Amino acid sequence: QHWSVENEELVNDGNGLYLTTEQNFRDYELVLEYKTVAGADSGIYLKGCPQVQIWDTTEAGGKWNIGADKGSGGLWNNSAGAPGKDPLVLADKPFGEWNKVRVIQVGSRTWVWLNNQLVVDGAIMENYFDRKLPIPPIGPIQLQTHGGEIRWRNVFLREIATEEANRLLRGQDPAGFELVFNGRNLTGWEGAVDGYTAQNGVLACKAHSGGTLYTKAEYGDFVARLEFKLPPYGNNGLAIRYPGSGDSAYAGMTELQVLDNSHPEYAHLDPRQYHGSAYGMVAAHRGFLRPVGEWNYQEVTVKGHTLKVELNGTVILDCDLSNVTEFKGNDAHPGKDLTTGHFGFAGHSSPVEFRNIAIKSLD
Repeated sequence: QHWSVENEELVNDGNGLYLTTEQNFRDYELVLEYKTVAGADSGIYLKGCPQVQIWDTTEAGGKWNIGADKGSGGLWNNSAGAPGKDPLVLADKPFGEWNKVRVIQVGSRTWVWLNNQLVVDGAIMENYFDRKLPIPPIGPIQLQTHGGEIRWRNVFLREIATEEANRLLRGQDPAGFELVFNGRNLTGWEGAVDGYTAQNGVLACKAHSGGTLYTKAEYGDFVARLEFKLPPYGNNGLAIRYPGSGDSAYAGMTELQVLDNSHPEYAHLDPRQYHGSAYGMVAAHRGFLRPVGEWNYQEVTVKGHTLKVELNGTVILDCDLSNVTEFKGNDAHPGKDLTTGHFGFAGHSSPVEFRNIAIKSLD
């Protein structure tokens, strides 16, 4: 009763249920226009989470004390000081004029343009309902009702395919990254070089072979970016600060698991064995891998004793290994406090593929 359609415009009187899409979306581009009135407060929920903020940005609106003076378009429910909470510029048009919003969301990474001005630049959207968890991998778009009439029109949504999604993520803050795999051969790598192939831009672990392949260079603090493709039952790992010998999960700082979480054979693992986990030490959030056979994008940040793993635009692990005192099977991890080492791939006899492998040193 609070929603109506007038002249091809969706109209809400400021009350009632949020208007919610029947379909859920993963990675997408959303474009719409809105027009509101003095004192109004509304927003756009993404994947069912609040929100791209829309409000009265005038002093008379009475909300300057909570950020309205900075403008609409920000991810207002992000934590204070977090990227994206406040819009980069004030881009609102005067009351009575239509505002155009464009949103791109890949995982939790969110870009927002208001009236063709970038107001949120690839910020992580936080989960307002449980800040210990990322926002869901899929969810609906919702138009909020929160006091004051608001009108919407020209609402369009385009789903973003894997290749485009990975390209958007790879393009975020590219400065300082250097490719460590040339796409043709294993120059710059050592260890199990006979267990891998290099051709057409892809580094692949050989089936029924593998072993730890690692960079000749060593790194202290760094960020690594790469794409990987899992076969069914696929299993590999990222060797972090690997000393050059031994099992990367124990002799190195850690092995960040690369695993087909969906395979029935892995249904009953210890949570610390699933994809993105610091193997045997800290469990990663699950549900954010793309289907088997598709390329996934992953970014790993290593600073001191801390690890952050971002998978397909969503942070699935954020931990400090110096705080870990309990281990899977009570197995010691003598390498977890290493401050430097090689970057590599653990290999586990599965034909997992990698490409676009780049590292930025933070030292």
